[in-house]
Amino acid sequence: MNAKKTRRPITPRENLAYRLEWLALRAIGGILRSMPLDWASTFMGNAWRVFAPMTHRHARAKAHIMAAYPEMTLNEADKIIRDMWENLGRVSAETVLLSKIHKDTSRVIYPNPEVFAPSVGEGAVLVTMHSGNWEVVSDKAEDLGLPLAGVYQKLKNPYSEEYLVGKRDFLYKLGLYSKGHDTGTKIISILRKKGSVAFVADVRDVRGVKINFFNQQSAATHIPAALARTMNKRLIAVTARRTKGARFEIIAKEIPVARTKDRVQDAITTTQAVHDQFEEWIREEPSQWMWIMKKWI
Repeated sequence: MNAKKTRRPITPRENLAYRLEWLALRAIGGILRSMPLDWASTFMGNAWRVFAPMTHRHARAKAHIMAAYPEMTLNEADKIIRDMWENLGRVSAETVLLSKIHKDTSRVIYPNPEVFAPSVGEGAVLVTMHSGNWEVVSDKAEDLGLPLAGVYQKLKNPYSEEYLVGKRDFLYKLGLYSKGHDTGTKIISILRKKGSVAFVADVRDVRGVKINFFNQQSAATHIPAALARTMNKRLIAVTARRTKGARFEIIAKEIPVARTKDRVQDAITTTQAVHDQFEEWIREEPSQWMWIMKKWI
C-alpha cells in the first residue's frame, strides 16, 4: 500500500478562485432547480451545443473519434461531437437534479434486471462508462437488491467537491468514496460483507493495464477486474443510455471473469472484455460517449 501523500496547502489565490467557482456552480444549480427537469436538461444541452464547440476540446474530441473511426469524414465527426456536447450539457444539469430524477420512477428503467438477480445477497462489482448519464446508473440499485458503494475521482476544488457529492451521495447506500490510499481497504470490506461496488472504468489509467480499444492501444484500470477475481464476485458492465430527454435505460451485461493461476494476465483479459463491451455500446450510440477523454496512449 502506498504511503499517504501530503496535499499541498491551498494558496489564498487558489482559495478565492475555488470559492468563485463554487458560488457560480451554486447559482447555476439554483436556477436549474427552479425549472422543470426536462426544461433544465434541454436548456443546458442547447447551451453546451452552442458554446462548447468554441473550445479547444472540440478539436480534440473530433480527432479522437476520427482515429476510432478511420472511415469517418470531418463533417460526420463534427455532427457527432456536437451531439456529444448536448448530451454532456444535459448531464451537467441532471447531476444537480438527481433527486428529481430519482423521485420520478418512470425516468430510469432496467430492460434486463435479470442480469443482477444472481448477485442479490452476494454482492457484485459493477463497471460503467461516461456515456448517456452515468450518474443515474445507481438510481434503482437498492430496489434491485444491490445497495451500492461508489468510487470516484475527487475534484481539486474542495467547495465544488462537497456541493456535488451532496447531490449524488444519497444514491450510494454503502457510501461514496474518492480514490485514495485507504479506499481499497474500505471497498474490500464492503465486498466481504456482500455489498456491491460501482466504478466508472473507462478513464485512462497509466498505472493500470494496456488493452485494445477501438483498435488502438489504451491504458485502463484493472482494479474492478482484480477485485472481482480476488473476492470471487460477478462483474457486471452497465451503461445508462439516454432514450429521450432526461429518460434512461440501464442496460447490463455480465462480463466473464478470468480465473487462472496467472492473476496479472487474468486482470488484463477481464479488463479487455470490459472494454470490448464498452466499445460495442459506444458504437451503437457514439454521440453519447465522452470523446474528449485522453483515453489512448
